[in-house]
Amino acid sequence: MPSSDNKGKLFIVGIGPGKKEQLTGRAKKAIQESDIIIGNNFYLRLIEDLVEGKEIIRSSMGKEVERARRCVELVKEKKVCMVSGGDPGVYGMASIVLEVLEHDNSCIDYEVVPGVTAATAAASLAGSPLSGDYVTLSLSDLLTPWEVIVKRMDLAFQMGVPVAVYNPKSRGRPDNLSRALSIALKYKNEDLPVVVVKNAFREEQEVRFFTLKSLFADDSFVDMRSIVIIGGDESRMGTACGKEQMITPRGYDRKYVY
Repeated sequence: MPSSDNKGKLFIVGIGPGKKEQLTGRAKKAIQESDIIIGNNFYLRLIEDLVEGKEIIRSSMGKEVERARRCVELVKEKKVCMVSGGDPGVYGMASIVLEVLEHDNSCIDYEVVPGVTAATAAASLAGSPLSGDYVTLSLSDLLTPWEVIVKRMDLAFQMGVPVAVYNPKSRGRPDNLSRALSIALKYKNEDLPVVVVKNAFREEQEVRFFTLKSLFADDSFVDMRSIVIIGGDESRMGTACGKEQMITPRGYDRKYVY
């Protein structure tokens, strides 16, 4: 990669669920080193105490391309932190920033700083539902055609592995989750365990367990801040230390005695 003539540096930082405890050490340091913090206002509010005294540029949903171009312009002179929820490379800001750099043939000093993505954050609160292979799917058809999402769901639910569903439901697309569950029911047992985690590691955090059938019958609990984990063929409900949990065994019981 050719050297950059810019004086600054761009950090594309994943802040995980948003609480300081879930930020990596490198994410905190990148935020501290930056002169300018730019991001979606929702995520910036989650880290307000970490960005005091810095120049803040707040944006809104749907302004991702604008944010990407803005941070590339600003980094010519200063250190800039592009904040992304979860992990910036998983439904986050990393791809659009890199696409802008590629399209403009720009050359800047940048670093993608990983973060805890929503699927693993939700899974940790539900037990261990994603212990081995699993699929992540987003039901948002803002950038991906719905027919493509349907094709991917149809294939994913035939794999027999858990499926972590991002962006399951919103006011603009209230029926997408029920459509997804109807496809799952074509291939999976209606008693298959499903967990919905809402606002993982945030103040309004809630965790509820369902079966595929019961969630299909009533998905009113689910919103845009939820992650839905639909179990795989081996997923089951269990209890440890009096705490209900969803487990997808990795297969140790087939090889070891314990």
